[in-house]
Amino acid sequence: MNVFSVTKTMTALCALVLVDRGLLDPDAPVARYWPEFAAAGKDGVLVRHVLAHTAGLPDWEGPVDELYDWTAATARLAASAPKWEPGTAVGYHSLTQGFLVGELVRRITGRSLGAFFADEVAGPLDADFWIGLPAEHDDRVALTIPPAGRDEDYTAGSSAEEAPATGGTPMTVRNGNSAAWRRSEIPAASGFGNARSVARVQSVMACGGTLGNTQLLRSETCDLAWVEQFSGEDRVLGMPVSWGLGYARLGGPYGWGGWGGALVMIEPTQQLVVAYATNQMREPAQDDRGMQVAMAALTAV
Repeated sequence: MNVFSVTKTMTALCALVLVDRGLLDPDAPVARYWPEFAAAGKDGVLVRHVLAHTAGLPDWEGPVDELYDWTAATARLAASAPKWEPGTAVGYHSLTQGFLVGELVRRITGRSLGAFFADEVAGPLDADFWIGLPAEHDDRVALTIPPAGRDEDYTAGSSAEEAPATGGTPMTVRNGNSAAWRRSEIPAASGFGNARSVARVQSVMACGGTLGNTQLLRSETCDLAWVEQFSGEDRVLGMPVSWGLGYARLGGPYGWGGWGGALVMIEPTQQLVVAYATNQMREPAQDDRGMQVAMAALTAV
C-alpha cells in the first residue's frame, strides 16, 4: 500500500548514505550539487535546511500532472523563490522535500532516488518497498480507501484545525490511487510497501547503521540524524515540531507518519522500530491507530 509521507524516512536514509560516504555535506549549499537551485535567492539554502523542512519551499504549486515529470518538477522548484529566509522558520514540505532531496541524490550519483533506493537500500536489505512501483506489482496494491462518508476527491490536509491554509495544489485520494502516481518517483509521498518492509528498512537506523550482515551507515551517521536542526511552530501544520536530518524528533523516539495513518517510530536505545500501515483512512484529527500500536510497544519494552 501507499504509505504516503512515511516515504520521507526512506528518502532521508538515502541522503544519509551519501553523507556517510562523504559525498553529501549537510552544511553545504544545495547549489554546490545543483547549481540551478541558486536562482531566486536560494543560494543560502543548505542541505540540512532541505532535510529539516526549513528551506522555505513548502508548497507544491504546479499542476498535479507535473509531479509525474521529474525534470519539470525539479525545474519548477529550482526557479522558485523561498517563502521565508531559509533556516529561520519551519514549514512542512509535504511534496516538495522529496524532489529536493531526490535531485541531490541524482546529481551526486547519476541515479534517480527510486533507483538508488532500490540498489543501495531495499535490495541489500531484501525489503519489499518501492519508490516508483513497477507495473508487475500493481495487482498486489491495496488501494487507499477514503474516510467514512468521503469519496476519492478527499484531499490531504493538516490534522490541526488552527493550521493555516496553504497555497499548494490539493492532492486527492484519486491521485494517490492512480497508476501514474504508483509509477512515478515522488520521494516524499509515493512509497509502496507494508509495515514489515518499513520496519525492516528503518531497523538500520535503530541498530547503528547495520542490520544483520548489511551495513549501510556508520553509527556516527545515525547519531547525526538525530541532532536537532530546528524546533518551533510549523507554519503549515500548525503545531510544534522538532526535526533532525530528515527524521522528526518525537520526544525520545524518531520517525514520521503518513497521510491516511501510516507511521514509523524508531527507538535506537532499545534497537526497536514499530511500523504501522493501513489503506483505510480516517480523518486525521480522529486517527491515533498507529500511535496506539507504537506506544504500546514502546511501553512494553
